[in-house]
Amino acid sequence: MMPRDVQSISLGISLIARNRGSPIEEHTMKKKKESMNGYLRATFETSRVLNVVAGCSLTFLMLLTIADVILRRFRMPILGTYELVGLAGAAVIGFSLPFTSWFRAHIFVDFFIMRFSKRIQNIFNLATRVLVLCVFLLIAWNLYKYGMGLQVSGEVSSTLRVPFYPVAYGIGVCCLVECFVIVGDIIKIFGGNYE
Repeated sequence: MMPRDVQSISLGISLIARNRGSPIEEHTMKKKKESMNGYLRATFETSRVLNVVAGCSLTFLMLLTIADVILRRFRMPILGTYELVGLAGAAVIGFSLPFTSWFRAHIFVDFFIMRFSKRIQNIFNLATRVLVLCVFLLIAWNLYKYGMGLQVSGEVSSTLRVPFYPVAYGIGVCCLVECFVIVGDIIKIFGGNYE
């Protein structure tokens, strides 16, 4: 099933293509439409898969905490629960980020820009998306470098000896996917389908 905004971009691009005259322009618009829809679809599916990983991590975190609380009543706590909860929590936040951003389910304040015309809103949205894209590229790059440092140093958790670098790499990849989501937002802004 295609997300609603991908369908609306398809409709918008097809309406533009109908207003063109030459068959070459129509063919070019059709190719652009297909590539944009393919890009948005791939970004959505990747975000969805990462969100499933975040959901599994959250379920693990919840079950581990419940089991640890119950077993503590019998003086048999689960060793390393604090470490595992911390790593799973980082995975939940990082891996759910692209999907949350795709549906704009995060907190944002737009009452100020809603007073302006659609053109000004689009300019503002474009400027903020470019800024956010730069920030997440920097975060992804720094997490990659941080993960390399953790891998080279061999840093592990104190109780279970779990290496930290896979979490840093994983969240770095999620930040990179977030960049793809932001580029998708920019495509939607130019297509007139950003809500």
